[in-house]
Amino acid sequence: MSQPVLRARALAKTYLSGDRSIGVLSDVSLEVAAGESVSIRGESGSGKSTLLNLLSGLDAPDAGAIEWCGAAPSPVRRATFLGMVFQSFYLIPELNAAENVLMAARMIRAPGRAERVRSAELLARVGLAERATHLPAQLSGGERQRVAIARALVAQPACVLADEPTGNLDRSTADAVFVLMLELARQHGTAFVLVTHDASLAARCDRRFTLDR
Repeated sequence: MSQPVLRARALAKTYLSGDRSIGVLSDVSLEVAAGESVSIRGESGSGKSTLLNLLSGLDAPDAGAIEWCGAAPSPVRRATFLGMVFQSFYLIPELNAAENVLMAARMIRAPGRAERVRSAELLARVGLAERATHLPAQLSGGERQRVAIARALVAQPACVLADEPTGNLDRSTADAVFVLMLELARQHGTAFVLVTHDASLAARCDRRFTLDR
């Protein structure tokens, strides 16, 4: 069996609140293979956001370990290993769609011809070839999320983490965007981890997990 793209083993995380220790995660383990999609659901307060922060290397567990393609997470590796899609898009308002997509590539090096070609190809793939020069304010919510998907994939990451990526979209747009996201991840062999409250979206992933308090 090939090595998992993303592996979490026996993660635990506790936060201090005044003089109290609040356990958020305990003994959480997860493995995701290349091209596989995994959903993580749970009630508010169950630790979904905490887990996402740990998997992305933005926070460190109190116990347990995380591996990105067999090695420990690091800020240096994050730009090449990881893509992220957020509920609120987080596009830079002063940059057009093509420039926003290229921002992920800029985290690694100054974009060259290959990166610009890939950016254009991804925008075409998400149906926005004719909108490449439009600013975020000139795009609909669904279009902005498709720009965010292209941005997450432009650096050819091994893994994409998506945090409620369709939460700001209407049902029809959410369905279309999510299907596109899964399709692109599978085509590119990218591991895909979705954190969501939406049971119908979670059910479309290859494997489904639930965090309990």
